[in-house]
Amino acid sequence: MKGFNKIDFSEIVTISFTLFAVIDVLGSLPVIISLKKKMGDVSATQATLVSGGLMLLFFFVGEQMLNFMGLDIHSFAIAGSIVIFILGLEMVLGVEFFRSEKDIKTGSVVPIAFPLIAGSGTLTTVMSLKAEYNPYNILIAILINLVFIFLTLRSVNLLERLLGPSGISVVRKFFGVILLAIAVKIFRGNIAFKVI
Repeated sequence: MKGFNKIDFSEIVTISFTLFAVIDVLGSLPVIISLKKKMGDVSATQATLVSGGLMLLFFFVGEQMLNFMGLDIHSFAIAGSIVIFILGLEMVLGVEFFRSEKDIKTGSVVPIAFPLIAGSGTLTTVMSLKAEYNPYNILIAILINLVFIFLTLRSVNLLERLLGPSGISVVRKFFGVILLAIAVKIFRGNIAFKVI
């Protein structure tokens, strides 16, 4: 099938790490642990399916939505790279530029599936990646991340014991630096395209 010959392992790894860093499910562990204590068990299946559905919806119809508003994918990718850059700064510097959703009434869907997992940063990143990478590689990377999200949500108590607060902080800062580099790459590539 046309397109499958463009499946590239290195691209899948890059996209997977990008989404992993933006979703930051390990960095969200303190919030998830707190919600679990207040609400009881979190449904890993429900949270994964809802967040995956949102990512796929934005992946498949996001471009049509942009066209309807008179925007092109490269302009959106530039805007997205700025959002990704700010998310990276948040992770590295430990400051909060974007306000977190605090409502816990709807449990696994809000705020865990949205906006913790499939928030504006994740959805913007999915669209930005479409301007840079093969769609099949992005879909595979989304699937890999959904599997990781599911396993993480199922293992919250174990991960809390293994990583501890300092371990979670180190992981968060490490992926923050990766996000900053990826944001610069997306910005540079799409600015060059717009200039040409």
